[in-house]
Amino acid sequence: MFQQFETLGAPENGPPRVAALRAAMQEAGVQGFLVPRADAHQGEYVAPHDARLAWLTGFTGSAGSAVVLESTAALFVDGRYTLQAGQQVDTSVLELRNIPKETVGDYVAGQLSRGQSIGFDPWLHTEREIATLRERLDKAGIALVPTENLVDAAWSNQPPPPMGPATIHPEVLAGRSAAEKLGALAADLDGDGIGAVVLTLPDSISWLLNMRGTDIERNPVVHAFAILNADASLDLFIAPAKVNDALRDHLGPQVRLHPPEAFGPALEALSGKVGLDKASAPVWVGERLRAGAADITWMRDPCILPKACKTEAELAGARSAHLRDAAAMIEFLAWLDEQAPKGTLTEIDVVKALEAKRRATNALRDISFETISGAGPNGAIVHYRVSEDSNRTIAPGELLLVDSGGQYGDGTTDITRTIATGPAPEGAVRAFTLVLKGLINLSRQRWPEGLAGRDLDAIARAALWNAGFDYDHGTGHGVGAYLSVHEGPQNLSRRGEEPLKPGMILSIEPGYYRTGAYGIRIENLVAVTAPDTPAEGDRAMLGFETLTHVPIDVRLIDAALLSGDERDWLNAYHAHVAALIAPSLSAPAADWLDRATRPL
Repeated sequence: MFQQFETLGAPENGPPRVAALRAAMQEAGVQGFLVPRADAHQGEYVAPHDARLAWLTGFTGSAGSAVVLESTAALFVDGRYTLQAGQQVDTSVLELRNIPKETVGDYVAGQLSRGQSIGFDPWLHTEREIATLRERLDKAGIALVPTENLVDAAWSNQPPPPMGPATIHPEVLAGRSAAEKLGALAADLDGDGIGAVVLTLPDSISWLLNMRGTDIERNPVVHAFAILNADASLDLFIAPAKVNDALRDHLGPQVRLHPPEAFGPALEALSGKVGLDKASAPVWVGERLRAGAADITWMRDPCILPKACKTEAELAGARSAHLRDAAAMIEFLAWLDEQAPKGTLTEIDVVKALEAKRRATNALRDISFETISGAGPNGAIVHYRVSEDSNRTIAPGELLLVDSGGQYGDGTTDITRTIATGPAPEGAVRAFTLVLKGLINLSRQRWPEGLAGRDLDAIARAALWNAGFDYDHGTGHGVGAYLSVHEGPQNLSRRGEEPLKPGMILSIEPGYYRTGAYGIRIENLVAVTAPDTPAEGDRAMLGFETLTHVPIDVRLIDAALLSGDERDWLNAYHAHVAALIAPSLSAPAADWLDRATRPL
């Protein structure tokens, strides 16, 4: 079983741990310390060794940061995590603050006095983040001081860093060899007069070198640092225990291997124009480059965009993974429909059953994130994680929100379905149908090249807005090719500035959450298609290919609220799902699918 259900983050641990951190602050001579949810690689997910924010505060969400001062402390989270943070954190010690309504800089400036200082670990903050914070604190006369990590000083039983072996990702699935990728990126560097670029993101390095790893649960990435040179050679700084002979042969002579402790001296030895990503590189890297003769050129990590625009091989792998995953999901949904009315299932039972269906494919390598199984009011917690303490028996008539995914060697999946377990709660059918309208209308939308996620986000919200509803998360995120389930730079949100390009994979996942009652979310993954001019049109348009092939619960749909085009889309989608997946199913699941996909 990949997923475990132990209770994470005990609020009662907050007071003594904050007190221990304050003692370390006093010894370091600073009046505050910043604790982000980050590691030295600035990935979204962190290994147990780097889970400092969770250890200190009890909060286990995937985004947030804490500020601990001598007499006050605060945890900053966005709207996705307000309910979760309130349950996991001792708010008598840590105030809860909302991002973006208040910033860390404003909070610190309002609490500290001129001449005081706040410490930060330069490994755990980006150049952009610290530059923005320093600009705010300089005005208040407050010093921002790099220090050793003061949480580590207080954390006596901190787990060791991850040391999982790196493995080869086959070229037949990647679509390009590592040598091809190195050559293409190096040619761009050379053309811009840049002698080298420093890479710090694990998914970038894993993608570039066609390797995968186990350093982060649910995300098959390798912890390493790299320097890509304009001559297409690469210096890889990786723990020797992670590299075997097969991987060494795969990397070839143009990839030079070094232990991690050689990274700092190598940075200081660089000269001339060196590229660095201000949005992802830790401050520590910039400090080492400035200690040498490098002329830092701020640029985006050159792997980001080509990694997001999947090759034909990667798209084929994604389609294959989604077919396999759809069969597992439908077997699960058929089982759930039989069991849920009995009133004996728990949220944990649901997670175990779904993982078992995916394991039965004999291709599952991991789940792509902790499965969200939220019944009734737990479904309103956007990133709910069921534990032994929170586990709830699913009462017939409650909505059940299940958000899950699988990591397969050929692709990464992510799907949410909201399921009726009996007569729907008051208002739920209307809300579900409005959410569905958003999914349908964005899925069928075409748009001219050059538009970004922020240009499309409102399409998924329009029906909800017209009813006075909304949701406090983005409409969709990028997804990797057997990599991170959350991938940039593409997204569908109000902050999505990256133009969408063919080959990008994204989620479309509008929702509605009624606190204390239920949550609704419907999520499919889609791929951006190549430009095509519609019949009688005069401009080429991009569109979406839906990759997810799992029925949507028609028992929760008010067909009268759908337009004719929306109804046609849903009926066509269900007909396609039935034709595509039925041959892969057991007889009971195929019978269930036949009933679940009958046209409205």
